[in-house]
Amino acid sequence: MKRVAAVDLGASSGRVMAGTAGPSLLTVEEVRRFPNGGVRAGPALYWDILGLYRETLTGIREAGRLDGVGIDSWAVDYGLLDERGALLGNPVHYRDSRTDRVPAKVAEVVSARELYDVTGLQQLPFNTLYQLVSEGDRLDAASTLLLIPDLLNYWLTGSIGAERTNASTTQLYDVRARTWAASLASKVGIPPRLLPPLRDPGTVVGTADELSGLPVVAVGSHDTASAVVAVPAEPGTNFAYISSGTWSLAGLELSAPELGDEALAANFTNEGGVDGTIRFLRNVMGLWVLSETLRTWSCPEDLPSLLAAAAASPALAAVVDIDAPAFLPPGDMPARIEEACRATGQRPPAGRAAVVRCIVDSLAMAHRRTIHTAARLAGRAVDVIHLVGGGARNELLCQSTADACGVPVLAGPVEAAALGNVLVQARALGEDLPDLAAMRALVRETQEIRRYEPSGTADWAAAEARLRR
Repeated sequence: MKRVAAVDLGASSGRVMAGTAGPSLLTVEEVRRFPNGGVRAGPALYWDILGLYRETLTGIREAGRLDGVGIDSWAVDYGLLDERGALLGNPVHYRDSRTDRVPAKVAEVVSARELYDVTGLQQLPFNTLYQLVSEGDRLDAASTLLLIPDLLNYWLTGSIGAERTNASTTQLYDVRARTWAASLASKVGIPPRLLPPLRDPGTVVGTADELSGLPVVAVGSHDTASAVVAVPAEPGTNFAYISSGTWSLAGLELSAPELGDEALAANFTNEGGVDGTIRFLRNVMGLWVLSETLRTWSCPEDLPSLLAAAAASPALAAVVDIDAPAFLPPGDMPARIEEACRATGQRPPAGRAAVVRCIVDSLAMAHRRTIHTAARLAGRAVDVIHLVGGGARNELLCQSTADACGVPVLAGPVEAAALGNVLVQARALGEDLPDLAAMRALVRETQEIRRYEPSGTADWAAAEARLRR
């Protein structure tokens, strides 16, 4: 039986979870939670990386006796180290505007087809490649690039490296060769010297002197990679997954990347998963739109009450394309929803419950569109959807997703990323968990999962057609 600390850093909060894994046993409990988010300083939006490191150390120390620690986080963002190993500046937040015109600049040098053929990655304006191009001459002072979990691991152990599941989100990783795409980096002006040695999830990185020699394990350090480990899929089922939080990461688990022209046109990504799998998915805007709406309202009502009122509102009265660029930056989401409805000839939602219903239905619609497209591109049926992460608590979202997609939704575990983090650590430290099937069997045995059947009471195809007008 192993007891480990799973550090799970999200875009809006971070937490340290104490997890235990052993025969017929898998638990996590929150030790410490702390806020996270962008810090505006002058014209730029940064992450408070030193604050995150301080909170991580404090939480690990509060967790008591441990056999190891592993860190997962959001993707694409990074710190740059100089030749002495010192951080050159706070990591910039992916929602910063510095990359707004960079994709067009890169497209003059390398085509979308070439980028996709090498990296298999979804075109997003904040991909690491675009962020690095935006750095310009500042890269001259840098010796090494470290993604957020790798940076914290470096500060803990002194060991420099890049865990593959997160490296695969940079648009600088050759998804077939499973190496850095050094020639591509050079072509767009990124020095290949910045790209550190790659390591597999489950590698023991080193020991943390500040934590009494505690082993540090490179887990599936992209939080979605850890979450997918804990998807409680039955062997042999044709399952899709949605890791639901600030973003919804919706797609399939494949054994090889899908790099055809249709996948490129549909803007699907092929990211590395634990044990050499491929996460074939799209980033859907997710519950970010709902959280920004509540912030705009300075909402005095609690979210459960709002969701209950939304559930009593008519389904599909209004839907928007929640993946539209207007919903990416922070701001007044209700005003943007009203504008999007008017642009598609719909009556905007009136009242807070109707706005929340519009957001949830629109997110379920995006899930429908993404899962159906993934299944078509991969040439497989989808019999069940596993929805994991914080969105599994949202009963309206789970039911709406089942209704929209026309297949059952199995919701849970909520703490999928932390559980996947714990499972990979436990295996690395000697527990008998030889493969993903064994890990997922332990999740099914120990975690609460709720089933939502499609109700068939609304015409989702017609609502989707409204958005295409």
